[in-house]
This record gives sequence, C-alpha cells and structure tokens, in this order.
Amino acid sequence: MKPNIQKWKVINETDVSPSPWFPILKHTVELTNGLVIDDYYFSPLGDVVQVLALTPQHEVILVRQYKHALGEILLELPGGMQQKNKSLIQSALNELEEEVGVKAEAEQLISLGKIANNPTKTKQITYGYILFNAEFNSAQKLDVTENIEVLTMPAPEVLQKVKDGEIWVTDSMNFILKAALQYPDIFGV
Repeated sequence: MKPNIQKWKVINETDVSPSPWFPILKHTVELTNGLVIDDYYFSPLGDVVQVLALTPQHEVILVRQYKHALGEILLELPGGMQQKNKSLIQSALNELEEEVGVKAEAEQLISLGKIANNPTKTKQITYGYILFNAEFNSAQKLDVTENIEVLTMPAPEVLQKVKDGEIWVTDSMNFILKAALQYPDIFGV
C-alpha cells in the first residue's frame, strides 16, 4: 500500500527575519497525521539564476570570488538572485553582464532546468541556462560586496574540475554536469 503523501497545512506564519538580507519565517503547521508543529523555521531566500556561458571556442566562463558564509574563495558559474520586478531570464542576462561583462539577448539562453539545494530549510530554486558563442562585449558592473575574477577554460577541463572537487558549489556543479550530459561533444564525454 502506498503512503498517502500530502502537503502540510499552514496554520500560522510569522516573519522573524533578523534583517532584509536573511529572511526567516516561522510556521505553525499541521502534518497529514494531525500532529501540529508550532516552530518550523525556514528561509524564503528567493530564487537564483546561473548561466553556463560558452565562448565560440567552447571555453566556459567562470567566476572566482569570496563567499563569506563559507569563508572560502570559490570557483562558480556567474549568477545571482532574481532581481526585483525582473523575470528569471532578464535577471540571468543582467547577472551575466554585471559579473563577467557578457551582454546577450533573451532568445540566446537555453534552459538547463532548475534545482533546489536544501528544500527542507530554504525556499530557493536555482534556474540554470546555457549560452553559446558568448563574447566579452561589455564591462563588469559589480555590486559593492563583489570582487570577481573572471576566468575561461575549456569545457572538458571545467568538467574535470568538478570531478576533482575544485568546483564544489552545488548549483554550479549540477548545471555543469547537466550541460555535459546534454552536450557531451563539447565537454569531451
């Protein structure tokens, strides 16, 4: 017999956010078995976009930057939070131009799908896109908290960096692996 899996019923929601930079909600929920949990906390961080941009020579454009929560300098795909009053596509295009100086058009982006990093404690979906024939045709427009080094490397080398654990941020890893599965010739698979 299959379990009867249903959504929990939200009885109450309280915003207990310490700041606009880190939203936190407290829910009182009723589980499907009738049990009431009065302190279920999670963070509705907002959605994220990432772009796996490939140059005409099939080099992947990467960013290296410091991430304070981990205290690490990480290698990732360019991207960021969905911007207020902007679509996912427009946010992806804006982040690509702001972080690495690549200006592109909406019809050039091809979806790589979506992923959720921690659906138990965060309400955040990362949407990935691939861009072919990316060109450095604009200037970086970094936020005050950003100090980004832009790198390019051949797609097979990027895939190897995932295998070797040098690229280990979840969303970047996932979209590189998805792209390698969808475009094996480019990634040398």
